[in-house]
Amino acid sequence: MRFDCATELDRGVEAAVSALRDGALVVLPTDTVYGVAADAFDASAVARLLEAKGRGRDMPPPVLIADPVTLDALVAERPAAWLESMLAHLWPGPLTVVFRAQPSLTWDLGETHGTVAVRVPDDERTRAVLRQSGPSAVSSANLSGQPAATTADEAEAMLGDSVRVYLDGGPSAGATPSTILDVTGPVPRVLRQGAIDLATLHGFNNTIEPAGGGAGA
Repeated sequence: MRFDCATELDRGVEAAVSALRDGALVVLPTDTVYGVAADAFDASAVARLLEAKGRGRDMPPPVLIADPVTLDALVAERPAAWLESMLAHLWPGPLTVVFRAQPSLTWDLGETHGTVAVRVPDDERTRAVLRQSGPSAVSSANLSGQPAATTADEAEAMLGDSVRVYLDGGPSAGATPSTILDVTGPVPRVLRQGAIDLATLHGFNNTIEPAGGGAGA
């Protein structure tokens, strides 16, 4: 099923939430590129997401949430003061942060080594879905190794019938993915340089190390 967000947003959100609750996959517009989503707490759905993309468990997807307050239920400890300030300024937005995961969580995102990558997207259509569905595992809507989809057409051409619902929000604002920041080690470091540059991050913590190579989902 495909829905035009400009004319069928309510129906599209309802269908997307229903599909996620059923363990199916959904393609969503975000503030960066299109994403393919699965219920983060449904291990079979997450496995289908990885299979649809042609990825292994060694590349677990990030988790998207509707509002920053949800973070407390997902991470092992509260962010440091500088990170709290950063998130207050840059969420919603194209920043994915890797935290130590709450050990009591009953999910299986792949080989996360006890971490979880979290983002609040700056797209009200996707956040409307997330508010009803809860946290979703979301990766770029493309086959592994192919360019990220910037339109619903591109996503559908690559993912086809593996996805139950496509929300067509028109062309993405750009093809640059989110910046990924890892705060699980003694020194925070950028895993992937994306839409938010290092200078902006250094405005909150000038010890953040730059990206040394490709990583992240």
